[in-house]
Amino acid sequence: MKNYLKLFKGCAILFISLLLLGCNNPSEKQLELELAQSTLEKNITMYETVWNKVINDREIDLINEDSFDKDVTALATSGGDIIGLENFQNYYNNYLTGFSDAEFTIVDIFGQGDKMVKHWNFKGTHDGDFFGVPATGKSVDISGTTLIKMKDGKIASEQDYMDFLSFYTQLGLLGQ
Repeated sequence: MKNYLKLFKGCAILFISLLLLGCNNPSEKQLELELAQSTLEKNITMYETVWNKVINDREIDLINEDSFDKDVTALATSGGDIIGLENFQNYYNNYLTGFSDAEFTIVDIFGQGDKMVKHWNFKGTHDGDFFGVPATGKSVDISGTTLIKMKDGKIASEQDYMDFLSFYTQLGLLGQ
C-alpha cells in the first residue's frame, strides 16, 4: 500500500508539474500576438524617427528605399495621388521650402497590424514658395490626422486629414 501511495504522490506531482509547465508555455496565437506587437512597436519607432528628421531636421533625402516603399503613395491630395519615392519627396519638400522654421510634432500614434494612425501638429512661418503660393509671412499652427499603411517595415501609404479652411485662413489666403 505504501508503494501505491508513493506512486500516486509521484504521479500527482508529475501531473501538476506538467500542468503548470503547460500553462507557462505561450500558445502559438500568443506568440503571433507578441510578434505583431513587436513589429508594430518597431514600425512606430521607425516612423516617428523618420518624420522627425525629414521635417524638423530638414533631411528630405531620408524619403528613400530604406524607410519607404518604392511605390509609396500620398492618397487623396488636391492634385491627385502622389505615387513613388521621387514624387513623394518632391511633395513633402514643399513644406520645407515654404516653411523654413517648420516644426512637426507627432502628438499620438497607435496601430494594429500594418496600419497606424497618427495625430500631428505642424507649425511654421510661410516664408517661401509653398506649392506655388508665394510667401505670405503668416504663421500657421495646424493639427491633423494621418492614416498610415506599412509594408514589410516600410511606409507604403499615407492619407492626411486636416482643416484646410483653417490652414488657408491662417496663411491669409481666405478672409478671416
